[in-house]
Amino acid sequence: MKLELHRLKVNGLKLGEKTGFENGILTVNKAEILALISEDPLLGKNIDVDIAMPGESTRIMPVKDVIEPRWKISGKGQVFPGMISDVETVGEGQTLVLSGCAVLTTGKLVRFQEGIIDMSGPGADYTPYSKTCNVVLVLEPSDPNMDKHDYEKACRLAGLKTAAYLAKSCAGCKADSVEVYERPTIREAMNEFPGLPKVGYIYMLQTQGLLHDTYLYGVDVKRILPTIISPLEVMDGAIVSGNCVSACDKNSTYSHLNNPVIADMLKRHGKDFNFVAVIVTNENVTLADKRRSSSYAAKLAAMLGLDGVVITEEGFGNPDADLIMNCRKCEQLGIKTALLTDEYAGQDGASQSLADSCPEGNACVTAGNANEVIHLPAMSKIIGYAEEANVIAGGWQGSLSEDGSITVELQAITGATSELGYTKLGAYTL
Repeated sequence: MKLELHRLKVNGLKLGEKTGFENGILTVNKAEILALISEDPLLGKNIDVDIAMPGESTRIMPVKDVIEPRWKISGKGQVFPGMISDVETVGEGQTLVLSGCAVLTTGKLVRFQEGIIDMSGPGADYTPYSKTCNVVLVLEPSDPNMDKHDYEKACRLAGLKTAAYLAKSCAGCKADSVEVYERPTIREAMNEFPGLPKVGYIYMLQTQGLLHDTYLYGVDVKRILPTIISPLEVMDGAIVSGNCVSACDKNSTYSHLNNPVIADMLKRHGKDFNFVAVIVTNENVTLADKRRSSSYAAKLAAMLGLDGVVITEEGFGNPDADLIMNCRKCEQLGIKTALLTDEYAGQDGASQSLADSCPEGNACVTAGNANEVIHLPAMSKIIGYAEEANVIAGGWQGSLSEDGSITVELQAITGATSELGYTKLGAYTL
């Protein structure tokens, strides 16, 4: 399996008469985007499209998802299969990527579990999406009493359609760079680099329901047993976010496409270890489902003969139990584990960080304390609905001051404590 990512580096955005790319500038025709997404009868008439650039005094909220524009220019399938394209396996061929650009969806969906992106100021230091050139969709339902699941789907599809449209409009442009990735079959991978440890990645996806959903080839992942996929499928849009968990550790569609765990494991493949496979699993609500999925994921890792696995989770609290079950069961099978999570340790950092733990979980990487409080100064421009700051997760009644400033926990900032490590936080030893 061979995948080429043809990257166009987007250095700026502007609204104009024709959507296209030239000299590092992506021009966006607002009318074209509005016509594209307004086809959905579930969206209201007052939808809008705006742009936001790094360094501007702009606040975007409440943000639901972030999506990198991509379009397949050759090979099987098309981006976001099962969502806006036919259900066909992806992960090979050539895919155009508008690097440095993102599509943001905003709207009063679940309110308290959407996020804030500041394009400048102290808040910008905590989100990677303050450095992307953002095309922002401001969305509303056609009926204020619409079922939230219908509205979420409309928002999700609007974002994916816009991202694909922007990249498709640039398909004739010569790439600034091309990245080439090749992966062997599982049989071949098992026998590669016999002197190196066999390592895999257990990729936990948020699937608790009630708008806590993630999709694989268009299938709600809560409906599947753990399964093996190629990392190249992930990089080509097989996984799409549909969830509304707290903004700080929500794995956006953008972060799935650019999963840094996969990227780093591919770089180290054949050098430090033999990266054999990705095992996608879910996060469940009932104890029986947690036991089933964790046992199945550990079984797959053992069947592949893995010596070690990296495990990442999404969300906190209830999913901590899934994380620890995956860890313990792998360790009991002789498979070493390294965990990546974030913490909810209270505003003073003194509370228990995770809802569950086990002695085997002795190699854990933290993405930061989501309860840390930050003050966000007023911005000159607001895209979306600023009043949502009073009800957003990480905020409280009175978070939004009369002068437009906001005091919140990092929990409210999109991507601040990404459990994939797609974040601007780091740590060092004194």
